[in-house]
Amino acid sequence: MKVLNFVLSMLLRPVQFLIVACACTLLFLSSAAPAFAISSYQSDIEEGTTQLLETQKRTDEVAKSQPLNQKQTQERTNQGLNEVQGDADIDQMKNPGNSSSSTSVEDNVQNFLEKVTGKK
Repeated sequence: MKVLNFVLSMLLRPVQFLIVACACTLLFLSSAAPAFAISSYQSDIEEGTTQLLETQKRTDEVAKSQPLNQKQTQERTNQGLNEVQGDADIDQMKNPGNSSSSTSVEDNVQNFLEKVTGKK
């Protein structure tokens, strides 16, 4: 029994080293991965300022005014996303009308499994 334990421990030492080396490599690569985002799209500093200022102005007006009644709230909400934001960036939001060409997660998984198994 002792011989078996000795042989197993001798065989497991290189495997332990390999596991530790892989774990260290994974930690190093995962900490370095956010640095890759630097090369992605860099937005202009002034790009969103005008929309934010307009939204902030409306927010300040609503905060200083009397609370809206139900009818006023419904009217403002029907104009856009909500009573303060209005329709700011509504064209950039994802909805079923502008995302019909996208595939669902289920479709992506199905396509991947078909590729892996070779079945179509």
